[in-house]
Amino acid sequence: MARALYIHWPFCLAKCPYCDFNSHVRASVDHARWQDALLADMRHEHSMAGGEALDSIFFGGGTPSLMPPALVARLLEEADRLWGLSSGIEITLEGNPSSVEAANYAELASAGVNRVSLGLQALEDETLRFLGRLHDAREGLAALDVAQRHFARVSFDLIYARPGQTVEQWRQELTRALSFGTGHLSLYQLTIEPGTRFATMVRQREFAPLDDDACADMFTLTRETTAAAGLPAYEISNHARLGEESRHNLTYWRYQDYSGIGPGAHGRRAGAATVRHRKPENWLSAIAEQGHGISEERPLGRREQASEAMVMGLRLREGVDLDVMASRFGLDRPALCDHAKAEFYDRQGLVWRDGARLGVTEAGMPLLDALLGELVPGELVET
Repeated sequence: MARALYIHWPFCLAKCPYCDFNSHVRASVDHARWQDALLADMRHEHSMAGGEALDSIFFGGGTPSLMPPALVARLLEEADRLWGLSSGIEITLEGNPSSVEAANYAELASAGVNRVSLGLQALEDETLRFLGRLHDAREGLAALDVAQRHFARVSFDLIYARPGQTVEQWRQELTRALSFGTGHLSLYQLTIEPGTRFATMVRQREFAPLDDDACADMFTLTRETTAAAGLPAYEISNHARLGEESRHNLTYWRYQDYSGIGPGAHGRRAGAATVRHRKPENWLSAIAEQGHGISEERPLGRREQASEAMVMGLRLREGVDLDVMASRFGLDRPALCDHAKAEFYDRQGLVWRDGARLGVTEAGMPLLDALLGELVPGELVET
């Protein structure tokens, strides 16, 4: 049963032009109403996925660092009452590095948060303005310093492969980022997502994305530089010192059960997929009408689960164990993976095989999406 809980806080002060996450800007938020609704959604999930104590809780968004610390504390108190919290639980909260939010870090730590993930995104002002961020570089680094004083584990995000960025500029920025001493970094290539303002700007030729060759060079540089600094990639975009990997995100990538509450939150529990209403007002209405925010809940067939597990697991440096997968989903190994293609890409140096384990090599990671389409049989997904 679920041993991880995701809590979505959908509100932001502004919508970033690259963001396609479920985030919304509202003039005001009734925190008391939202507390009651999140507690109701949580209780429903426990009624469906109760059992073992939670290993991780993740506050995502949106901008969860805008939540009042008292609300965070109340949600953690209820999660402890319902499931119990395991010894050494990882409790992560995402946040933007503004001085207003940094002022809450001491109270958030007292509430039980023990890991933060900060959306720095860049280390210089011109780029931050381009990315639509409300903080400047000085404010971001000040917030990082406050976070490192209050939390044992700190991660931050950077976006690279930006228009006009050179490999050398990214080398210098990444080197500086590593000098701050955090145990985890999330490093993402800028992706132009459909429906975002950046997508409109590209269509109107206001800027052009970086070319593929430069992106590939920066990807290689990123993995080489972080590995040399002791934070190797354990997932395609995530880098950590040994033992500081995001336990919550590993739950997703290892295809373990988790409950998700709040607007737009997804969950996987007991062989079923859950999806909450995305729009905050619709989610609140659903809570009032039915006691939970679920808009869709459907059972997943064994083949669909196996496909999802393969696609998620091959994102990881550790790869997947095909024997474990076959036993877990009641399928033969050949049904999980096209072994002729795995052998071919092994010879090409793009995948590795070690007994029953299969993974993607450093050379193969830039081609991950294409390799997944080749290795995971299309008929694995049930319609």
